[in-house]
Amino acid sequence: MARIDLINVCKTLTDRTASRARAAATAATPDHAPPDAARGSTFSIRNLTLTVPDGRTMVVLGPSGCGKTTLLKIVAGLIAPDSGEVRYDGRDVKDLAPGERRVGMVFQNYALYPHFTAKRNILSYFVFRRKTPELDALARAKYQRTSELMGVELEYLLDRKPTTLSGGEKQRVALGRCITRDAALFLVDEPFANLDQALREKYRVNLKALLRQFDITTVYVTHDHHEALILADVLAIMNRGRIEQVGTFREIYEEPDNVFVAGFLNVHVDSPPLSLVEARHMPPRLRLGNVQIGVRPEDVEVSGEERADGLRGTIAREMSLPMMNTTILDVDAGDHGVHARVPGTGRHRPGDQVWVTFRRYHVFDKASGRRLRSHPDTP
Repeated sequence: MARIDLINVCKTLTDRTASRARAAATAATPDHAPPDAARGSTFSIRNLTLTVPDGRTMVVLGPSGCGKTTLLKIVAGLIAPDSGEVRYDGRDVKDLAPGERRVGMVFQNYALYPHFTAKRNILSYFVFRRKTPELDALARAKYQRTSELMGVELEYLLDRKPTTLSGGEKQRVALGRCITRDAALFLVDEPFANLDQALREKYRVNLKALLRQFDITTVYVTHDHHEALILADVLAIMNRGRIEQVGTFREIYEEPDNVFVAGFLNVHVDSPPLSLVEARHMPPRLRLGNVQIGVRPEDVEVSGEERADGLRGTIAREMSLPMMNTTILDVDAGDHGVHARVPGTGRHRPGDQVWVTFRRYHVFDKASGRRLRSHPDTP
């Protein structure tokens, strides 16, 4: 096991493919080249500080392109930061040889050796080391342990090569290789992204059970909220190269640090995002000042009867979810659209006049987007 600390890490990456394409365009038509033709696009991680607790599973959750995989590669030592430190149990990773880092990594594309059988892929950690009786005995013991953990689903794959395996089968082999490595740290990059829904559900549960058995420090990156809620002991919400907030799901959901976190973390994956309303449009009795109000769809109540403490609006769109006995409503309330998730179906139709009230809402500073308070306060 290991505690991982990233301290003021900075890294700038340039899209070299774009740079080469723009440079070629410059050479072909130098008089019409854009000013940044040779630079390409850049992505930066700036002053990122993060602690991964020893023996816990931290899920880094964020939209595509926010830097999750780059962060994972920095932790693994595959990419060196421009500045800052990455520490394993207090020791800077740059002082550790790759063989001493004891990192097991599962990539999104699995990165299996195509000319090896599944069994040889699983044991690849031992394949590239000088053969000794002790090493052979250790390999047999590790393989036996891995087979027990992975179950019979692994056995029938062993003599097949990756080109003959399905996505789910490749995922099992890649995970088996990671386990056999006897790592102190697991780094996992969306390994279920290429699987169908049924397999994703199955292997998420299997992976959660394996991580519980190992009690090993794990960093798992994903953009899938449902996956994050299943696997995470601790969540780190990431956006545009920075960590926005760290905590348990409940802590972050109840007390989001800012507008982005409140809008991104959604307990109902089939619901629309946070609605933002200018405070001046709220009922006068609230007197909230020059701020924005953020309310989640599940905290909006919709009534066909006039409410003194409500906003008047008109149903613009209605989407029924019969399997959940739920309806998603879009309400035009003056200059604002408000999303609502209400129980039952068929109660409201587009064009109906309604009043909306908020069971719970967050108050955000308009300039910075930071949360100032919530109403009612978090229990």
